Amino acid sequence: MQVAKKTGIPMASNIAIDSEASATMKLDNPYEIVRQLASTNAVVLFSMSGCCMCTVAKRLLFGLGVGPTIIELDHHVSGPDIQAVLFQLAADGRQPVPAVFVGGKFLGGIETLMACHINGTLVPLLKEAGALWL
Repeated sequence: MQVAKKTGIPMASNIAIDSEASATMKLDNPYEIVRQLASTNAVVLFSMSGCCMCTVAKRLLFGLGVGPTIIELDHHVSGPDIQAVLFQLAADGRQPVPAVFVGGKFLGGIETLMACHINGTLVPLLKEAGALWL
């Protein structure tokens, strides 16, 4: 797996781990950072590098053949602000990380991701978003 170390340059595999994507987009508003990332990538995963549930989400997506754009919030300049936005999106009071966006829409956290996988709706969602072709 390739890792972009604070360069802000997207990797060829569309994985932007530890990137400062907001710096290259010239966005200051955390809502706009989240919106821009979600709308320009098929799958976006907001994560924390030491979070075991984030690792589960990454492994599930990689196992399905998806190359998500991954934003490690604990290594991102706007990480705390983005995490506050994600907390508002997860309005039910659940832990906002990992947060998964598919096709520009907020899917949810690990519970929703796993539920979609188990009930068979995740793969069609990923295909519709252009993250899977087969």
